[in-house]
Amino acid sequence: MLLYLQMLETPEEKSLFEQIYLEYRGLMYHVAYEILHNDQDAEDAVHQAFVKIVENIKKIDDPVCPKTHGYVVTIVEHQAIDQYRKRQKYQTVELIEEIQGTNAHYEGDNDLTKCILQLPARYREMILLRYHYGYTVREIAKMLELSLPATIKLDQRAKTKLKKLCEEAGIL
Repeated sequence: MLLYLQMLETPEEKSLFEQIYLEYRGLMYHVAYEILHNDQDAEDAVHQAFVKIVENIKKIDDPVCPKTHGYVVTIVEHQAIDQYRKRQKYQTVELIEEIQGTNAHYEGDNDLTKCILQLPARYREMILLRYHYGYTVREIAKMLELSLPATIKLDQRAKTKLKKLCEEAGIL
């Protein structure tokens, strides 16, 4: 949610969005999943929908009302349908995370390094570009030829996976 809040300007907009997020995130996921039948695709559709909501936050007056409910559901439905159409239009290949991405070379001999090296290549690449080399998410998006929202999601997933590996290794 912090990602979306950073996109907003005023405290009133942030408060309004926070109420919308807490009220509708479960419903939005359910609506997207019913269309896409895939967890990650549904998460991506919800993410895209929240980006649209942030872009149009000035159009929302009351966070918990039938009008807002309909607006939020419509946005997530459209995002899910767009993803479904793209999936139908282009042949998809199952993502095997262990072989995706480029091999990232990283030197060091500590527990964190060992956890980073256990990450799938795509996640390892993201972590190293972002946190070791200091590139911004926008720069990484251009380098990897991904959309900004897809790159943000990749960063979130990479951090989550790294955190899990660090917890398993006992360094968190």
